[in-house]
Amino acid sequence: MYAILDIESTGGKYNEEGITEIAIHRFDGHQVVDKFICLINPEREIQPFVAKLTGINNKMLRSAPKFHEVAKRIVEITEGTVLVAHNAQFDYRILRTEFRRLGYDFQRKTLCTVDLSKQLIPEAESHSLGKLARSLGIPMSDRHRANGDALATLKLFKLLLDKDSDKKIITEVIREETHGELSPNQLDMVFNLPSETGVYYMHDKDGEIIFLGKTKDIKKRVNQHFTNVGKIARKLQKETKKVTYESTGSELIAILKAYLEQKKNRPRYNHVSKKKLFTHTIDFSLNGAEHIVLDVEKDRTLEHKKMAFNGTEAAKSFLNKINEEFELCPSSLGEEVCMSEQNKGIAENCNEKVRAAFEKYSIQNKDIALTDRGRQTGERSFILIKNGRLQGFGFVDLNHQINNIHILESIMTPMKSDENTTFILEAYLRKNNRLKTIPLTR
Repeated sequence: MYAILDIESTGGKYNEEGITEIAIHRFDGHQVVDKFICLINPEREIQPFVAKLTGINNKMLRSAPKFHEVAKRIVEITEGTVLVAHNAQFDYRILRTEFRRLGYDFQRKTLCTVDLSKQLIPEAESHSLGKLARSLGIPMSDRHRANGDALATLKLFKLLLDKDSDKKIITEVIREETHGELSPNQLDMVFNLPSETGVYYMHDKDGEIIFLGKTKDIKKRVNQHFTNVGKIARKLQKETKKVTYESTGSELIAILKAYLEQKKNRPRYNHVSKKKLFTHTIDFSLNGAEHIVLDVEKDRTLEHKKMAFNGTEAAKSFLNKINEEFELCPSSLGEEVCMSEQNKGIAENCNEKVRAAFEKYSIQNKDIALTDRGRQTGERSFILIKNGRLQGFGFVDLNHQINNIHILESIMTPMKSDENTTFILEAYLRKNNRLKTIPLTR
């Protein structure tokens, strides 16, 4: 649990500042579950430059509650959380100073989004909240007011959680939370999970990921792990002390994330094969012939104009599908000799149908975004493909125009591309027509 925090102060000498406004959003890693926003009478004068910057003046604060009147609420909303702020050292120091004046030792763990953004977005020109938000397309309002900056910090933190493919943030938090403590029971773990599409992570007592998987129903799948009787299931039941998750909305993003994160993190109980995910290919090129003949070959390499399949049945099923959809010439499937020997125009017509099928179901050489449902109402997900290679994924509001590569690159979470990710993408496109394909401009 996190408490996204922003404080506006009076300015002045070190440790003599007072709080003029505070905003706290209690965030469970997925949504805000509580919030507290309040002007505060600091019982001291605001520095003129601060009043000009924030728009908060002494007159506005005369009838505002004093800190001791809201202290209990601040303790309650931050109980059991990690404080998250942009330049957390400042906000935490100011908050502790106010509590110290009341004779109370306020202590919380902290995370600084300045430090996290330097680690996860090192290429950013500036890591100040305003400039970072603009470069990432994060909308900001009420700049230099507590709630405006807190909401921007919250959106930035969500983006950083998405970009944290090594799961360093959550691992460190869990290690601190569970050190020397008993884990919650499995029933509680399952109860707190959503019935949503995404990736789930099973952690041991040290916070290390021992298993991760993708699913359309996180609650149902984790419950199966805890009720199955297999060898791996028994080990997971014994060693799992916490389950975390990431909602993706899109099943395809969940599949790609699970594949890449298993490969990168190599959890103890995931079987991560070094082999290719596909076994056969279909070649859509002429290969020096006059007529394209589609044939299933046992092959673990993806070359130009080839599509990959996991087994001959899958490949033959696809051939049947495009044969019906594009009314392919029998000779394109190797069933009879084409009349192209007498008429090159017939051969070219047959080849055009094959090329049309390849163009529809292949991502080779394309600059496109694949869009799908988002994690919540009013949001959609996107997968960015550039020059036929996977670049990353992200989430945008429904009214956001998705057609510019550079904008999508600034807000996406990068993903590494290989032949397996190409196979995953194309295999999904062959089976699902719910994805919307948007051509991109540079």
